Amino acid sequence: MPAAAAEGARSARIRARLEELGLSLPAVAAPVAAYVPAVASGRHVHTSGQLPFVDGALPTTGKVGAEVTPERAAELAAVCCLNALAAVEALVGDLDRVTGVVKVTGYVASAAHFTAQPAVINGASELLGAVFGAAGTHARAAVGVAVLPLDAPVELDLLVELDEAIERDGVAAPSA
Repeated sequence: MPAAAAEGARSARIRARLEELGLSLPAVAAPVAAYVPAVASGRHVHTSGQLPFVDGALPTTGKVGAEVTPERAAELAAVCCLNALAAVEALVGDLDRVTGVVKVTGYVASAAHFTAQPAVINGASELLGAVFGAAGTHARAAVGVAVLPLDAPVELDLLVELDEAIERDGVAAPSA
């Protein structure tokens, strides 16, 4: 296969996998304060905390274990994850550049006696495994909190590794 054809096939791999799963990346969620959705540092991209925005709005608000079921919260964690992947793609241009998911940090707005935060954040972890396969395996924290911005039930940030370093503005860094 010619190099250009091989590159074209490669560039569509993650998008095709999302489509197989019946998913698509949303538009990058607009920041709700003074920050950017994602920043590159060498071969890593760090996303800001992503809320489960759908078409610019939170579909559900409240505390998990009270107004929000754990199952619904896990679905929302997957939405947060898709929003984070959209932020990564917008910065680096192609999710196929992701060679691994390094870390997921999930925050769950929890009712006083709710202790199943890991099950909620599994919504994101399972999505990453389905999309990236072995490269989606990651370290993780699932943290219960009293409240999240805009009364969101869940928030998530990602740290991913890329195939090559890029500068903070998303441009490929010169090779050493």
